[in-house]
Amino acid sequence: MVATVLVALLALLHLYILVLEMFMWDKPAGRKAFGTTPEFAAATKVLAANQGLYNGFLAAGLLWGLSLGAAGRPVQAFFAACVLVAGLYGAATASRKILFVQAVPGALTLAAIWLGL
Repeated sequence: MVATVLVALLALLHLYILVLEMFMWDKPAGRKAFGTTPEFAAATKVLAANQGLYNGFLAAGLLWGLSLGAAGRPVQAFFAACVLVAGLYGAATASRKILFVQAVPGALTLAAIWLGL
């Protein structure tokens, strides 16, 4: 039950990130979330949309795993692990904030799946 809730929340988080990166990157809310200037946001809008699409794939995989019920645990674990790796890479290369926004939730979700919570 705990793992199911965490997987759902992780999927929602990545859908939110998709919206921020694909549709709000150059809007005030998107610039505030990522701490960018209007000029930087305009210059990187296409790259951000690409990142947003990848976050959407992570959310889709997590939701797919949920749709399979108990049989979907390996799918959920795979996509939670992908979130964890993406978060660790992002924290190492882009912003330490990503460690807490993406990697920690991914790790907690993965742990809950593995522990059968």
